[in-house]
This record gives sequence, structure tokens and C-alpha cells, in this order.
Amino acid sequence: MQRLALALAGLALIATAVRIPGPYLAIGLGIAAIGTGWVGYARRDAPGVLRLAGAAAITIGALALLLGSARVVLALAAIDHISALIVS
Repeated sequence: MQRLALALAGLALIATAVRIPGPYLAIGLGIAAIGTGWVGYARRDAPGVLRLAGAAAITIGALALLLGSARVVLALAAIDHISALIVS
């Protein structure tokens, strides 16, 4: 479970640099990485390294979610600014 969570977090972080579907993929994969990382971290019988990997996936997934959301918000703000310039 932790390897899957880390893979999702890595893909989410890579998706933040991709052009068109990147921010949306980063948001979705970030949420998936947070969820699977949480499941991996919550296993009390797992060794410490695997629980740490789950916590790292949560952190990287949250970072990718934040970066993807920031790109979407900035794009919407730019569109609003351009539409205000064109209408005026």
C-alpha cells in the first residue's frame, strides 16, 4: 500500500509540471496519494519504515494538491483579468 501511495504522490508531483491536464491530474492524484498514504500510515502492525513511507506520501500528495490547486486558481484569475481587459 505504501509503494502505491508513494507512486501516486510522485506522479502527482510530476503532473504539476505538465501543461493542460496537469493541474487537474495533480489534484486528483494528490487526493489519491493522501488517502492511500493515510491507510498505509494507519496500519499499526507495519514496520516503521513503511509507516514513514505512508507519511511521506501524505506530505508529497498534499504538496502536489496545493500546487495543482494554485495553478488552477492562477489560471482562473488570469482568465478573469483578460476578460476584464477585453470588455473594458
